[in-house]
Amino acid sequence: MTNANTKMKLGIIEYIDSAHYLPGHETCGVVHGHTYKTEIVIEGEKKETGMVMDFYDIKSTVRKILKEYDHRLLNDILEFPSSENLCEAIHARLSDALPYRVSVKVWEGEGKWCQIDGFD
Repeated sequence: MTNANTKMKLGIIEYIDSAHYLPGHETCGVVHGHTYKTEIVIEGEKKETGMVMDFYDIKSTVRKILKEYDHRLLNDILEFPSSENLCEAIHARLSDALPYRVSVKVWEGEGKWCQIDGFD
C-alpha cells in the first residue's frame, strides 16, 4: 500500500465546442468550429484519506472554467484564439483555482494539440 504524502498525478478529460477565426490567417481566417478535448492533470501528495483530490471536485472546478469557453466565439474572449493561447488561458485559470500543480493539454479536433506542462 502506498503511504500518505506520496506524490501522484490525477487526470480527467472534458470537451468543449467552440468557434473561432484567426485574424490574418490564410485558411483559418474565417469563422469555423472545433470540438476541443481538454486533458487536465494535477499533481499532489496523497492525503491520509488515500486521495490527492476527489475526482468530483476536480471535475466541478474544470467544468466551471471550461463553461466560459463552451459554445462561444473564442474571439470574444481571446484576442488571437489559437490553440496555444486557449491552452495558456485555461492553464492560468486552473492554476489559480486548484491548489495543485496543473498540466493542460488542449486538442483542436483530432491529431492537433498544445500542452502546458506545469510540472517542470
